[in-house]
Amino acid sequence: MDSIIHKIEASFKKANIPTFKAGDKLKLHLKVKEGTSERVQIFEGDVIARQGAGISENIIIRKISNGVGVEKTLCLHSPNIEKIEVVKIGKVRRAKLYYIRHRVGKTAKIVEKKTSQ
Repeated sequence: MDSIIHKIEASFKKANIPTFKAGDKLKLHLKVKEGTSERVQIFEGDVIARQGAGISENIIIRKISNGVGVEKTLCLHSPNIEKIEVVKIGKVRRAKLYYIRHRVGKTAKIVEKKTSQ
């Protein structure tokens, strides 16, 4: 029974997901339906949390839009996500960054990790 479930889940899993963790800034290309037409909308924000495993893995992404914090909880393998790009890698010491919700200004910023190139 378990192998049947794994085979079904494997058919829905996406293969082109980049490696990222909490603190990274992502650019998500989301499919949006408006009536009969469909278009791609970009949602760029910081990953606050990544939870779950397999097909049911979720991410919480937060951005500031017109001075208001906007969060989206998305299933990582959702058919509504067309493409995921990692914009920058953040330097954080926690797996869940819920404390950023209560921060304003510079204290809400995530420091970019320096990479040797």
